[in-house]
Amino acid sequence: GRVPMKFHEFGDEGNPTVMLIHGGGNAWWNYLRQARVLADRYHVVLPTLDGHGEEFVVPYVSTEATADKLMEFIDTRCGGHVFALGGVSLGGQIVAEQLSRKPDLAKKAIIDGSLCIPQPFMAHCCIAFMRLGSGLLFSEKACRRQVDSMPKMLPEKMQYPDEIIAHYLRDMPRLTKVMLVQMYGTYMLKYELKESVRDTEVQVMYWYGEKEMKCVKRSARHFKDYVPTCELYEAPGYNHGYLALYLPDEWLALAVPFFERD
Repeated sequence: GRVPMKFHEFGDEGNPTVMLIHGGGNAWWNYLRQARVLADRYHVVLPTLDGHGEEFVVPYVSTEATADKLMEFIDTRCGGHVFALGGVSLGGQIVAEQLSRKPDLAKKAIIDGSLCIPQPFMAHCCIAFMRLGSGLLFSEKACRRQVDSMPKMLPEKMQYPDEIIAHYLRDMPRLTKVMLVQMYGTYMLKYELKESVRDTEVQVMYWYGEKEMKCVKRSARHFKDYVPTCELYEAPGYNHGYLALYLPDEWLALAVPFFERD
């Protein structure tokens, strides 16, 4: 049978559930700082996607197969509904897929910097790059170098704290080329927004950075064509995934008011 997915949970299970889904090549700790703050008022669930983090030996299949496992959790643990869904990059695409499954799955959803239009050229470039890379693209040495160069590359407010660095150094070297090729192949090459997402009753925000690739901005507008009530938000000056990955306080400053309003 299917390998059950690993979930990290924060806050009281009696509170409204917020499920936040990390991006490809990352892991659950992507949203750890946000989860700790939200845990005062919400039951926060951070899944680890197959092939990532501590689930590195489980083969990654596709956006749809991942949504199946998350829906199973929502059905068995949350009575078939959650208060909010959120996801960055691949995680946001998975949220879009979940929204297409059940119109009243959640009250709110945040899709952040995600593709929902196939990008064959970009997919083939990424996959070729992955195949050329060493068996482990993210060797421990390479990851250590990345962490050490962060202070030069990113401003002070975007630095990872020691706890996240420790997770990063442990989990990134476990990512395999096979998993990354499969993940990019389904995320960039195959996934198309489902017609059934038009029926969603969920309030959706679609975020993207001002400096993101055009195809991400196009994806946001494409989603809004299907779900006209969707609100688009462009994060000024930011690149892909910055709010979720590096700026948890700014992420919360946008997400919490959205969660709290009627």
